[in-house]
Amino acid sequence: MTTDNIVEISNLKFAYGEREILKGIDLTIPRGKVVGIMGASGSGKSTLMRLIGGQLVPQGGAVKVDGEVVHELSRTDLYRLRRKMGMQFQAGGLFTDLSVYDNIAFQMRENTDLSESMIRDLVLLKLAAVGLRGASHLMPAELSGGMARRVCLARAIALDPMLIMYDEPFAGLDPISCSVVGNLIRTLNDALGVTSIVVSYDSAESMRVIDYLYLISDGVVAASGAKEEMKTSRDPFVRQFLDGAPDGPVPFHHAHAAYESDLGFAAAN
Repeated sequence: MTTDNIVEISNLKFAYGEREILKGIDLTIPRGKVVGIMGASGSGKSTLMRLIGGQLVPQGGAVKVDGEVVHELSRTDLYRLRRKMGMQFQAGGLFTDLSVYDNIAFQMRENTDLSESMIRDLVLLKLAAVGLRGASHLMPAELSGGMARRVCLARAIALDPMLIMYDEPFAGLDPISCSVVGNLIRTLNDALGVTSIVVSYDSAESMRVIDYLYLISDGVVAASGAKEEMKTSRDPFVRQFLDGAPDGPVPFHHAHAAYESDLGFAAAN
């Protein structure tokens, strides 16, 4: 049975050893939308994506994707579900010894029984969608940062997924490349009828392409709302994050003892 939400997360908890990362996350990702998940570095955004993809197992709560509880799936069923997901990794993840063409073709060869002639047509189609059909012969080392990110987008849509997850898609890109990648995220989502999750700390570029936003802080959802609602929100945390203010609910100073105590003044008195 198909639900309106492709991803449903309830009371999700996860820790690395003694360090709690997620302390009870609740959120939903509606079908057909571009949803942003933002927060400071180390807030657990990438961890959340790994939990959605089944790379990590939660200590509490659950993640449902397309109605299935991810951490309860067998390995076979998890692989089946993952074939419905596309992923653009923060570090890129292109195979350095394979050409652009073969990086895109790899998934098709591994996961389908398509003929090489059909794979060729599909690879060129995916590359054309990101404006790089003429770069199919290049090696990853010959690509600029923006081009490499676009190849990753082409690879993410190689198997026609229902869900695409983008981990820091704008990191390290110049303004033009950021704009190109942002436009592609929005255009591909709408043209292919998929759902997209954009995990990023780049609020300006992300707010240009998303429909809905979740802000994560201290392991929980600190604020959420439609893009236009968040733009006009007076919530101090929302304003600090979207405006890039150096101090606020997320303090500039790390927790510390009184300055006088560090200088020894308290002992002298």
